[in-house]
Amino acid sequence: MTRFLYALAWWAATPLVVARLAWRARRQRGYLLRLGERFGRYANAPAAPRIWIHAVSVGETRAAVPLIEALRERHPRHRILITHMTPTGRATSEELFGDSVERAWLPYDLGFAVRRFLAHFRPEIGIILETEIWPRLLEEAARARVPVVLANGRLSERSARRYAKVPALTRWAFRNLAGLAAQTEGDAARFAAIGAPHPVVLGNVKFDLDVPAAMIERGREFRERFGARRKVWVAGSTREGEEALLLDAFAAMAAAPEVLLVIVPRHPQRFDDAAALAESRGFVVARRSAQGAIPEGVRVVIGDSMGEMLAYYAAADAVVIGGSLLPFGGQNLIEASALGRPVIVGPHTYNFEEAAKGAIKAGAAVRVRDAKEALAAAAAITADEARCREMGKKARAFVQSHRGAVDRLVAWIEATTGLARESAR
Repeated sequence: MTRFLYALAWWAATPLVVARLAWRARRQRGYLLRLGERFGRYANAPAAPRIWIHAVSVGETRAAVPLIEALRERHPRHRILITHMTPTGRATSEELFGDSVERAWLPYDLGFAVRRFLAHFRPEIGIILETEIWPRLLEEAARARVPVVLANGRLSERSARRYAKVPALTRWAFRNLAGLAAQTEGDAARFAAIGAPHPVVLGNVKFDLDVPAAMIERGREFRERFGARRKVWVAGSTREGEEALLLDAFAAMAAAPEVLLVIVPRHPQRFDDAAALAESRGFVVARRSAQGAIPEGVRVVIGDSMGEMLAYYAAADAVVIGGSLLPFGGQNLIEASALGRPVIVGPHTYNFEEAAKGAIKAGAAVRVRDAKEALAAAAAITADEARCREMGKKARAFVQSHRGAVDRLVAWIEATTGLARESAR
């Protein structure tokens, strides 16, 4: 009955889902790109052994980098297929991997669509990153004898409560998973509470990020453009409503003109909105997309580019983590920490709760209540050069102490799915 009702719900919702795609495509045309793929229709794919990784959006795609590098090293004859659900995730994949991987939309969770997907690409195994749970996809993969694991799994208390409301669906989905590797003991406990059998804890692969030299060099270029003598505060991956709060707080500060606030919205369709918000408050605004040095009269820069967050962080003196000032759950603070930047988080960090708590305990980050306190903290930290350097050292040490998850995860994936390392064949 659960399976029938789920299928019926999808058939009823499909016209609405397509209409929503069209609505969202007004600002992000990528939502209508290759629409047929969302129903299992793909361009020709060469016959080859294939490892499929699902990274729904930007954060999961970035997290996939060290995992994909490790899989390539151990399985060089396999092609890597990455599936996404959002245009920003797909664009990030293009920037990070270029043509070295295959990429496609994950089909909607309709039986015929997921069967087409599996028959077309014929992956040997599937790896779903973090939290995406699609019951029909997992069922059809199990029928096709494609072992699928949930890797680097995280589940906030909020998400766990949502899944707990549909226990039949979660049990159905987990029954068809080959295994589940959680980031933390807390994640594992929450997964187990909603029906996941025997989750293991292997750590968070985001700590294994190696910052590319090209991003560090671009960060130097940004810093030269921003002005070497200025204090640079970067608000990274901000969400709707946060830019206005930060700009109001910045306008109310008696900060000296040498302080530059760089706001990098998480979603590209909001670049223009963020610039307009800054201009409406009387700021002279520049954009990353403009060429040349930032004039001294500019107080706010809008980071209107994709795939350069590491470069923005490399150019920063202090970083405010977007998504944490309003209840969006917070974005990834590990990237800024890996670059040795003092981190400021708001009250809402449930997407990275363990990492946030760990960074604060290590002295690498501070928590604030709102945007006003966030910029006050940035001012205090960057005014004290010794404190700023010490927080940066502690940030790097914090990240270093949590590395190693990728090696553990790859070994677990191979053991769980039966994917033998090629050198051992």
